[in-house]
Amino acid sequence: MSANSPDPKPLLDVVLVKAGRTKIRYEAELLTDDGTRITVRAPWAGKDVRDFGFVRFEPGDVFTEHYWRDRWYAVKEVRTADGTLKGWYCDITRPATLDGAELVVEDLDLDLWVSADGRDVLRLDEDEFEESGLAQSDPEAASAATTALDELEALAHRFRDAGLNRSAAPPRGATRHDEPTADTQHWPPIS
Repeated sequence: MSANSPDPKPLLDVVLVKAGRTKIRYEAELLTDDGTRITVRAPWAGKDVRDFGFVRFEPGDVFTEHYWRDRWYAVKEVRTADGTLKGWYCDITRPATLDGAELVVEDLDLDLWVSADGRDVLRLDEDEFEESGLAQSDPEAASAATTALDELEALAHRFRDAGLNRSAAPPRGATRHDEPTADTQHWPPIS
């Protein structure tokens, strides 16, 4: 490795658990861990295209994922291979845990999609959340989950209503995958 090469980032296994079972496991680069927020970057873990109708996740897409030890959600910035921002996919989860090189996140079914320009703010999978029975089996967790979704949606609407779209181009001197480029005072809520 030359003196000018960046050091390789440490790798973690991201483990997404749903209803007590591992839904997906994938390798990601650890970008930061400040003791509260853990940020990783990984390519789209699926082998094929996943078309949701409002966005397509496909091989080559890059996800910069923000997880918190004290928040009930994760925010995933989604970009194409060339760095074009698609938007943010937000999972409602229990707070993340990091055990060695394993980042474990429990998916609570609720999701939010925010398009790159902030115009589309979509609540997703509320039917799956109802069917999960979490409200009956763990009312406190269900309440925390719905509160987190409401909070994220309100922040996304403020982003949209403010007309903020500073995410189309990277900051001067940065590559498109180096840093989130949206106005982070408003969206995404990563501070």
